[in-house]
Amino acid sequence: MSTTASDPLAALGALPGVADAVDSVRKAVDRVYGHRVMRRRSNEVTAEAALRGARGSAALSGADWNLEEVRRRTDFSGDDEAQVIGAALRLTAEAGQLLSIWRQSPLRVLARLHLVAAGGAAPDDAVGRPRLAGESVDEPLVEAPLPDADEVAGRLEGLSGLILSGTSAPALVTAAVVHGELLALRPFGSCNGLVARTAERIVLVGSGLDPKSICPAEVGHAEQGRAAYIVAFEGYLSGTPEGMAAWIAHCGRSVELGVRESTAVCEALQRGAA
Repeated sequence: MSTTASDPLAALGALPGVADAVDSVRKAVDRVYGHRVMRRRSNEVTAEAALRGARGSAALSGADWNLEEVRRRTDFSGDDEAQVIGAALRLTAEAGQLLSIWRQSPLRVLARLHLVAAGGAAPDDAVGRPRLAGESVDEPLVEAPLPDADEVAGRLEGLSGLILSGTSAPALVTAAVVHGELLALRPFGSCNGLVARTAERIVLVGSGLDPKSICPAEVGHAEQGRAAYIVAFEGYLSGTPEGMAAWIAHCGRSVELGVRESTAVCEALQRGAA
């Protein structure tokens, strides 16, 4: 994963094609931030991006609901799909409160995200902590081999160390690695995909790339479809330069599609249609 021992994330930024993906994302983000609606109504765009991002993340976790149904519903305590939607909405609301803590203790944030996502749906002693040896994982939409508990603990510490030590890598690269690593480890007994995509959002916002959280990558991941998501994720799992670059590019395209979604929201607000 590294040719630069002191900054392995920066080494990923040098992979073929990654610089182009980073540049494309930056230009797309700059365009939507420059929209005239953002000068006066950015809070409305942020709120709508949060809703659409939650819907997209939930869709990848098996609850592909119409946006208006998500907007209309107030009770998410019913069947499994309703609980997934509820978890995604809670995570999106919580993410903005955790930015400063992420910079100091990523593992504490991940524990909090799982606690919020589980919402009482998992055994109390299994919520908010990495799984122990012998504990199962309920993540049916990700079929990759499951690392054992010792490997999970070691790799989580390594990921935390990378974040805490700082990096010159672009935000897209760091966000893609955080997302991919959490999806690969599935450190919790449930809700790992939801947590991984929320962590990606936290990195993109906290890095300053998307400070108002108006570029929901979750929308783009869902729009590209689960099959494409899994193929790109398999590239991450491979650990090869080509596979890692493909995963980062996929995440970049997801951000761009999120930008497109929020640009449409801006246009609707400008026309007085939203």
